[in-house]
Amino acid sequence: MKIYHVDSFTDKLFQGNPAAVCILGEDWLQEDLMIKIAMENNLSETAFVIMKNGIRHIRWFTPKCEVNLCGHATLATAHVLFNHEGVKDTEIIFESRKGTLGVKKQGDYIMLDFPIDEIRQIQFFDEIDCFNAKPVECYIGADDYMLVFESQEQIENLECNMLKASKLSEREGFICTAKGKAADFVSRYFGPKIGILEDPVTGSAHAAMAPYWTGILEKTEFSAMQLSERGGQLICKVEGERVIIGGKAVTYSINKLLLKEQ
Repeated sequence: MKIYHVDSFTDKLFQGNPAAVCILGEDWLQEDLMIKIAMENNLSETAFVIMKNGIRHIRWFTPKCEVNLCGHATLATAHVLFNHEGVKDTEIIFESRKGTLGVKKQGDYIMLDFPIDEIRQIQFFDEIDCFNAKPVECYIGADDYMLVFESQEQIENLECNMLKASKLSEREGFICTAKGKAADFVSRYFGPKIGILEDPVTGSAHAAMAPYWTGILEKTEFSAMQLSERGGQLICKVEGERVIIGGKAVTYSINKLLLKEQ
C-alpha cells in the first residue's frame, strides 16, 4: 500500500505540519490496524482514503484514536491526489465524519471548505486551568476548548500542563489564540488527551478561530500563523456557515507499507 509523507501549510520541507496519507482501494482496513499504522507513523495525523462507488471517503487517526476532523491531513491528501495520484480536476469532494468536505486547487494553494465550528462562551474553571497564563475569554466548540489570550507574546510563551490536559473530560484539546502582529491572528494547539502534545499546525482549529476573529476584527478574510516550533501559515475566509482554509504543501517521501495479514 502506498503511503505519502507530506508537510502541510508550508512550502518548505521540515516546516508546517507533517501528515501521512494512505491510499486504499474500495474498503477500509480494520480500525485497530489503522490505529497501529498511525502509531507506527508517529505523526499527529494519518489520513486514510478510499474510493467507493465513485465517491471518496476520508478518515483521520492520531497515534491514539480516530478524530472527527483534521485540516492538515486533508490538505496533505488533496496534495497527494493532485500531484501524485493523477487527479486532473481542480476540485475534490470527500465524505467524512463531518459531512461533505470540498477541496479546491487555486494556483499553489489548496483551499479546504470546512463547516464552521460553532463555539459558545463559558466561564474559566479548574479543569481548563492548564497553562502558565490565564485566558481573557474561554469558549467550547464541537471538539475543543478555545482560549483567547491577551497578546501574541503570551501565545509564544505558553506552557501547558500536559498531564492535567490529558485528563480532560469534555473535549479533545485546547485551541489557544490571540491577535497577531505579522498576521491577523496567531495560535497554538495542545491535545495530549488524543496523543498530540502540541500540533505544529491545526487547520481544523481555524474553523472555530476565523468566525471568532470575524466578530472582533470586523472582517471575513484573514492571514493566520500557528506559532509552534515548526510554524505554519494559513489564509482563512468566512463564507456564511463555512470557513475556507488555505495553505500550501510539499511532499517529503513516497513509500510502501508492507502489511501482512495475521
